[in-house]
Order: sequence, then structure tokens, then C-alpha cells
Amino acid sequence: MSDQTSLDPTALVIAIDGTSGSGKSSTSRGVAGRLGLRYLDTGAMFRAMTWWLLREGVDVHDVAAVAAACGRPVIESGTDPLAPTITVDGVDVSVEIRSDEVNAAVSPVSAVPEVRSLLLDLQREVIGTGGIVVEGRDIGSVVWPQAELKVYLSADPDARAQRRALEEGGSDLASTQQSLLERDRIDSGRATAPLTMADGAVHVDSTHLTLPEVVDRIVTLAEEARGR
Repeated sequence: MSDQTSLDPTALVIAIDGTSGSGKSSTSRGVAGRLGLRYLDTGAMFRAMTWWLLREGVDVHDVAAVAAACGRPVIESGTDPLAPTITVDGVDVSVEIRSDEVNAAVSPVSAVPEVRSLLLDLQREVIGTGGIVVEGRDIGSVVWPQAELKVYLSADPDARAQRRALEEGGSDLASTQQSLLERDRIDSGRATAPLTMADGAVHVDSTHLTLPEVVDRIVTLAEEARGR
């Protein structure tokens, strides 16, 4: 198969939702690169907000305080799948948002309705011009339900923990898995935009698939979606 498939980039929106550690980021970047589309990591936007709140000393468990402060930072996402960026007030925080401190705080921040509403507007602004692969937890259900292709990516807890531990340089598997399952519980149980498989989404279980195999499968689905 060739490295890049020619699709009309002006309208195609691919929404890839799924659980933490299921491979959404690597898959989404791979699909975007293959199809010549832009890429948006909505999770990075929530992490950037969380990083800023922590830096400013805002209690991330105080819903009212988070709601009052969340409109202050300027968050911008780069959309190059080969070199994605995320900036806060003009400063690239791509590395800082992956810290343990942010990992532990992002779920409560993400559950605040004012944060979700603010970032939803930013996400839709980026998506609106089309030609993009968007990853997150509520893209197909809330952010852009009219996407031409909606994918729900999952993997079993053991596989997810192994991948995440590898990404984090050999973290303890048991604690990593527990952290992922707790994130699932919070994301699925929140009142605003819970993690769910959107209507019309194709479920792709990546447990026993390599990254290239997952990318191939979604590229094929995208080609089929454009041919309808």
C-alpha cells in the first residue's frame, strides 16, 4: 500500500474516540499522515488547561474556582500530524502537559462544564474547515457528530497498561492499569459529555493489532466513507 492515499481533504472529518491507552494518538496521527489530513488532539487541550490551572495555583477540585479561571489562558493547537504542538499564552507546553501532576489532575478539570464548553468552541473552530482527524472521548457524540467517519478505539486493560507504561518509561504495570481504569470510570460517569461510543461509530479493538494494522483499517474505512 502506498504511503499516502488521495482523498478530498476539504470536507473529510474523522472522529476517533476511545479509552486512555488504546492508541488514539499514534493511530490518529498515522491516519492523518496517510490521508494528508490535519490532526487535532483534544485531550492535549484539556491537559494544557490543567497545566495552566496548576501553575496558577487554582484548586482543580474546586469546580467554581476552575470555572471562574478557565477563560483566562489562550490555548492553541497545532494541526500538523508530524509535529503537533499545544501552546498556552504563546508558550509550547507539549512536554509539560504529560507530567504526572497533570495526569493526576486532568480528569476533574475535564469534568467542569465551563471548561468543556470553552474548549468545545475552540475545537469546533479548528474542525470547521474540514480535512482533519480528531481524537478524544466525545468527538463523535458531542463535538462533531456529523463526522463522515466515527471510530471508537479500545483495547483490553492489560494491553493498555503495557502501552502506557512503555510510553512513560517503564512505569509499574499494576498502578498504571489502575490509573487507566479510574480514568475510564470518571470519563464514563461524568454528567457532561461522558465517554461513550457514538451512534454510527465503528468499533476497532486494537488489543491484538499492531499500529500499522489499526491505521490500515481506519484508512480503509475512510476510503469507504468517501465513496458513499
